[in-house]
Amino acid sequence: MICISVVPATNEEALSLLGRALPLAELVELRIDRIEAPALPMLLHAGRERIVVTNRRRDEGGFFASCETRRLERLHEAVELGARFVDIEARTGSRAVGRLADAVRSHGGRTRLIVSHHDLAGTPSARTLAARVKACRALGADVVKIVTLANRAEDNLRVLEILPQAREMGQDIVAFCMGELGRLSRVAAPLLGSCWSYASLEKGAASAPGQLTVAEMRAVLGMLHS
Repeated sequence: MICISVVPATNEEALSLLGRALPLAELVELRIDRIEAPALPMLLHAGRERIVVTNRRRDEGGFFASCETRRLERLHEAVELGARFVDIEARTGSRAVGRLADAVRSHGGRTRLIVSHHDLAGTPSARTLAARVKACRALGADVVKIVTLANRAEDNLRVLEILPQAREMGQDIVAFCMGELGRLSRVAAPLLGSCWSYASLEKGAASAPGQLTVAEMRAVLGMLHS
């Protein structure tokens, strides 16, 4: 499964990008961390059942620059409005993640919780990666998301190895490497058990380094499945 990630700066741009992306992929990640006042009721009306709402922290590669309370309020609003997924970083802390998990449950599980961890510097040891999966799971994740930066080609292998490990635990997971050297893992991840892989709508619109376009991703996966 492919998830197109869009990072608009305004509500108007968000509506335009959602309109273009939703017909092209099973999921669309709506990154609201650049929008000063996201109009979530209007934006989610475009296709809430296929939208992942993310309000990414700066220390994990995002743009959100206001107070943490406001950042979390917007994720709670997305749950109330019935977004398909919300993504919260494990580093947000157990109390805040737990409150969001409680909100998901109180709304009947319409929304699923992604607990994510991004390493922008590199790829740690296999033991550390396994520990991060368990930590995200312990926070109540419906889907664990682990993303690292590939500094060497073999970093892809360490990250991809956690996919079957998580599946053996019955844990849904998304995992891959960023960076030009991580492009291999973006393609291989859905073949090895990742719930989805992220792609950009077009060239120049990547939300993270090494991201393929949705057309490129479909072409490569199509060749591998043929």
